[in-house]
Amino acid sequence: MRIFADVHRKKDDSGYRITYTTDGEVFKHVDSPMDIPAQAGDEVFVDTIPIIHTDAFIELLRRGVEVYYLRRLSLIEKTRQRLGIPKSAKNDVKILMNIEKKWFKRVDEDFLSMRQIISAFRRLDRDKQRLENQSKDVPEITKESFRRLIDHTEEEKLVIAKPIVEEAEKRLSLFRVVAQELGVADDNHSMGREALAELLTYVDFSKSFRKVREYLGLFRNPKTKNMRYSHSSRKALNRLTMSLTGREPKAEDEETIAFKIWLTFRRENQKRLAGIPAQQQG
Repeated sequence: MRIFADVHRKKDDSGYRITYTTDGEVFKHVDSPMDIPAQAGDEVFVDTIPIIHTDAFIELLRRGVEVYYLRRLSLIEKTRQRLGIPKSAKNDVKILMNIEKKWFKRVDEDFLSMRQIISAFRRLDRDKQRLENQSKDVPEITKESFRRLIDHTEEEKLVIAKPIVEEAEKRLSLFRVVAQELGVADDNHSMGREALAELLTYVDFSKSFRKVREYLGLFRNPKTKNMRYSHSSRKALNRLTMSLTGREPKAEDEETIAFKIWLTFRRENQKRLAGIPAQQQG
């Protein structure tokens, strides 16, 4: 059975409401993904997975349910315009039913758990950027206060980077191998290791390098430089490259690092497919 669900904030902003259907005719509403009546073998398609509901979606996975979320939310508006239907929770569910399955990403527990902890790091990174921007316009007498806040936020990023790396070592099978290949396997590269964890979580290195390059915004053709890409993953690549080079990297530096990750990923997967034992993969 396929279940399509629209996850949206309640009008009073007290949480999320989920509207779902199996046939596009009868719609029901729940407050938690765990209340969706999905069983082992069923497929649940959602527009988004809020971080706050990570554990609930993991519970669905543990029931044997397959969970998919929409890769590009912009497809909802495009499909709405194509179908000529007004915005509503029920209509948004119908829109999901009209989007091809290839535009949905199937998730697993490892991805959701990594995404959950990485979101905290990204939030701090955004806070630091916001403080840095604001510090440019404040009176001189308050600049030192902003500097202390910025330094504190950077320290907290380092604190959160540690459990992200620990989780990556448990959940991402190639994390240790790629870290060793890049030379960031020791504790002196905390930010680089955190950035690598982000990249291995969000970037599908099993695809062609052209696809990987596009996802990271590494466009060789100037005419395509404004194409859609993952800004967060590009920032992670920037941090990883900076950790390795010790300076603000150029796009060519970032592409070199991305290519090295891709090659390592491809090589190790080929070894696994060939059935080479781990101890012989050095």
